[in-house]
Amino acid sequence: MESNNNETPMVKIGNLTQYSRKVYTVAKVIAKTEEREVTSRSDMSSHRVAEALIADETGSIYLTLWDDVLDQVEEDQILNIKDAYVNLFRGSMRLNLGRYGSYDLLDDAPFEDVDLDNNLSSKVFTREPRGYDRGRGRGFGQGNRRRY
Repeated sequence: MESNNNETPMVKIGNLTQYSRKVYTVAKVIAKTEEREVTSRSDMSSHRVAEALIADETGSIYLTLWDDVLDQVEEDQILNIKDAYVNLFRGSMRLNLGRYGSYDLLDDAPFEDVDLDNNLSSKVFTREPRGYDRGRGRGFGQGNRRRY
């Protein structure tokens, strides 16, 4: 496994799981989906979103692109992705930069070919239910009840 400057291990796309966090990887942008407009449930603000199919020699996955990042990522770029995470969107894996993630552009990829057959985003996953600890957390065992 390779390392970046901070000695955080680089992970290959084919080794990602639905629980992967603090993902550092290098991938090539293969394609980008059409931009769409979404509204945030938390503050009703409007955002632009699209996805980029990224790949390395072990597999591919969709990277979710929000707002300004959407305009910066283009096909055929090589991205050095730092501190990303995987989540499930409608049962399929997506890589996200989130609040703490970032990326740099590289001139060359550290791999020759990409593996598009092992598309992690095309596989369907089920989310395991979170453990519930009665009496802890928010509001004495009321769980994730919506608050107004």
